[in-house]
Amino acid sequence: MHPMLNTAVKAARKAGAIINRASLDLDQLTVRSKQDRDYVTEVDQMAERAIIETLLDAYPNHGILAEESGTADAKNGEDYQWIIDPLDGTTNFLHGLQQYSISIALKHKGQITQAVVYDPARNELFTASRGRGAMLNDRRIRASKRAKLSECLIGTGFPFRDFRFVDAYLNMFRDMMLATSGLRRPGSAALDLCYVACGRYDGFWEMHLQPWDLAAGSLIAQESGALVGNFMGDEGFLESGNIVAATPKIFAQMLQIIAPHLPPELKV
Repeated sequence: MHPMLNTAVKAARKAGAIINRASLDLDQLTVRSKQDRDYVTEVDQMAERAIIETLLDAYPNHGILAEESGTADAKNGEDYQWIIDPLDGTTNFLHGLQQYSISIALKHKGQITQAVVYDPARNELFTASRGRGAMLNDRRIRASKRAKLSECLIGTGFPFRDFRFVDAYLNMFRDMMLATSGLRRPGSAALDLCYVACGRYDGFWEMHLQPWDLAAGSLIAQESGALVGNFMGDEGFLESGNIVAATPKIFAQMLQIIAPHLPPELKV
């Protein structure tokens, strides 16, 4: 395992231990609302601190982009930035619904090169290094081989922060529902992308996500053989937050269903 990936795994496991302990006593948590339907708990903050300390302890000059604490620039001309979501699926976590994850990615010269997504409730560790394939715990994973959308199980995420395009989304949802074998919406985009990587889903799409929701999961999906792109099928999903990830034949079929429902602002 690449040493930087190894450090990220160590950081994710530390955060996982904090989250698992807190999950036993949810009533004791302090929660505040960042905005409607977007919550942060002291657990997010403690987990994020543990991750950042572990990473900066090993690589003090690296930059940070983290959901709760924002951006810290790299020092001494380093080209490395860690992109961190300490708890993706906070709303699930707060309800004791065990579908949440820790997401840590390393960006080097503008490209995601290392990725960890850890599900502490199930002890499932998804990892990838660019060009080296994707793993679940110690096993190589690959995207599914399905070729017909009608046989596919597709993951999605409902809009929850930004409702401007809810009608466009619901139209996509309706057409996708009619074209597939089933849709799922468990509530952690980082895990959803890993489920594409290991074949639990055949595809996934969502709009208006943040870079820390996508950075690690998108590399894990790509390294498993899935295609990942924005709603036009191009790069740029980290910037726009609009993402489609799927096994190659299904990717094209999903884009066809999404395309008729895209207002100009979503053609990114």
